[in-house]
Amino acid sequence: MENIILGLLLLQARTIYQLRKRINEGLNLMYSCSTGSIQAAIKKLLKSRYICVNEVTENGKLKKLYSITEEGKDYFNRWVNSPIENNSAKNPELAKIYFMGFSEKENRINMIEKHIDELHKLYSELDVICKEGERLSTGLQDNDLLFYQLQTAIYGRDLMLFNLEWYKKFLEKIR
Repeated sequence: MENIILGLLLLQARTIYQLRKRINEGLNLMYSCSTGSIQAAIKKLLKSRYICVNEVTENGKLKKLYSITEEGKDYFNRWVNSPIENNSAKNPELAKIYFMGFSEKENRINMIEKHIDELHKLYSELDVICKEGERLSTGLQDNDLLFYQLQTAIYGRDLMLFNLEWYKKFLEKIR
């Protein structure tokens, strides 16, 4: 979460609310986005002096605006330029499927149907993001940041499509 926040703050200073909103708009596949997890990451980043906070008044309201420091930029650059780690694909939801034999057949079917509905919603959201990104990137030359952000969204959409197809096949097997 810390690196996501640093990357977003490289783009512009943001409040916790703005960070959470942006993470929910396509980055939530990488990390869970509760206000608590963002606040914990902010606290850690402040302690490390990778970010700083300024209080600003906007429309009569006092807000905390976070921005990245030079130390934070250095840390982020080291991270983004380090080799990609090959972590195993962990999917906590598979534990439920592993033990699903303890559940009644009707419950299994209902759970999987609801899960498929949620996957459809997520896929649709990612598809909109991808199409908008493709539209925005048309005609732009040498926009590395947008290109890689779009590729991440496409990865998420394609992964969601794989999951949809897998769960549909799984549902047919248990019916």
